[in-house]
This record gives sequence, structure tokens and C-alpha cells, in this order.
Amino acid sequence: MSTPRTAAEAIERLAAFFEPLESRQGVLARRLLGTPRPADAELTLRLRRQLAAQVGPDGSVAGGLAFAAFRLIELIELGCDEETPAVPLLTRWLVQQQDQPGCYSEGCSPQRHEMGACEHFLSGFLSPGPADVRVSPVTIPNGKVFRAEPAARFALSCLGLRALLLTPARTYSGVKRHLTSLARLKETWQIWNGYFPPDLVLTALTVLAASGAGERAAAGTGTALLLQHQAADGGWPETDRFVALEALDMVHTVEAREAVRRAVPGLISRQRADGTFGPVAQQERCLIALRALMFAG
Repeated sequence: MSTPRTAAEAIERLAAFFEPLESRQGVLARRLLGTPRPADAELTLRLRRQLAAQVGPDGSVAGGLAFAAFRLIELIELGCDEETPAVPLLTRWLVQQQDQPGCYSEGCSPQRHEMGACEHFLSGFLSPGPADVRVSPVTIPNGKVFRAEPAARFALSCLGLRALLLTPARTYSGVKRHLTSLARLKETWQIWNGYFPPDLVLTALTVLAASGAGERAAAGTGTALLLQHQAADGGWPETDRFVALEALDMVHTVEAREAVRRAVPGLISRQRADGTFGPVAQQERCLIALRALMFAG
């Protein structure tokens, strides 16, 4: 089967891919497409129970910070709230990881101090574990792999913060400090592939865009950098296309929509006959692509 010629054809392939899936991504995609299955209500309840069962009595999840943060995001996207015991358990556990040994903001060096990326400027970051225990390489849900240790710790903290912003903990002082710290870093986002590589800037941008009006100015700086460096084929140099699309969908401005529209031809040219974009984070990337295509209009 040839490459889809239009966004509509690409969406049709994605609809066919998602139609039989009994997963969170399948449920969310069918909702987005307006084609929920009669059995999706019961499936949603079953998925909630399965995800909640992975949460320990202290709120931890096997695999650590990345898995705990994503379990919380998944549960909330499936309609859970504070009435679901796993949600406050996960929230409390994530909050407890803030400013712990091994967090990205810990320590200082001349270069980090010059960039405002050390403990004298940053706080509220979540720790994935002690500094002497390597956590990289780490793969975040959208399929991006961070291989450098500092980048992995930064990205994991952003994922944890993104989860906390979906809960009442968004009003906590530690969460606000983390957001403020990310916003401070916008001054380092003037150069593409500078001190912070593009995918790390976009990971922070996704969180800032989700935070509401308070940090929109900082999100705007990251968005401007992304728009300035969009290539002729709609992609971005040295950047994971799906990380960029996820960030732009979260920003959800007129400018972001135009950037996504320019990215659509390159995106659909990579779609396979089965509707997917390869084996990496397959269902999650298909969901990102579906959201991007529908955002582009």
C-alpha cells in the first residue's frame, strides 16, 4: 500500500489501527475520532483497575519515577480523580521525590552556574534516584530516549511535573517552584542545540504549556525557537519529530497549528501501511500523530 496522499487518508489508517485496540491509547483515540465502541466503557473500567493495581501502598510503582508519573497520567486520562485511591497515592509519592538527592537541580559547577542551571537557581525538581546510581538511558512515553545522565534526570522530572499538574498538587509550593525554575531556563533557549539540546527544551515546553497562563511567556520562548528552526520538510534538525509534535499540540496556539500543518506532509510520508510509524512507542506515537493531524485541521 502506498504512502497516504492526504491527512484524511492518514487519519483513516490510524482509525483502522486503533479500532481493535483494548488499550488506553485505543480508548482515547476512538474518543477523539468520535467512534467509541459499545464495550469501551467496560474496557475503561478494566484498564483503570489494571493500572491502579500496579501502585504500591506507598504510591510507588515498579520501575520508579517514570512509571509512577505515567501511571498517574494514564489514570487521569481515563477519567480517574481523587476518588480513585491510586491517584492521591501516586500524587503523594511524586511530591515526596521533589528536592531529594539526585534531582537535576542538585549541585553546581562553573558552567551550570553560568547557565542558571544549578541549585542556586533551580528547585522543586523530582529525583529518580541517588546521583551515584545511573538512570540513563531512559525512554519517556513518547519514545524519546535520553542517553546522557543529566538529560535523563531533567526529562524524568519534567514527566513527574506534568503528571502533578493534572492533580490538586498543581497548587503546591514545590510544584510552583519547579515551574518557576523551568521558566527561568528560557534564557538559555536562544540557540538551537545549545546548552540544552532541542528535545530537552521541547520536553520542558510541553510541561510549561500545560501549566496554564502563568508560564505562557516561557512557553512562548520555546515555541519561537521551534518555529525558527523548522526545516523545509516540516521537521526539525537533531530533533525527534514526535517530541516536537507533542509539544506543539500542547501549546495549541495559532502559530503552533501552522507549524503542525507544515509538518504534516513529512509525518504522513513516514506512515506505514498498518497506520503506524514504526515499532518505537508504537501506540503512543500513533496517538500523538492522530492528535497532531486533527489539530492541523
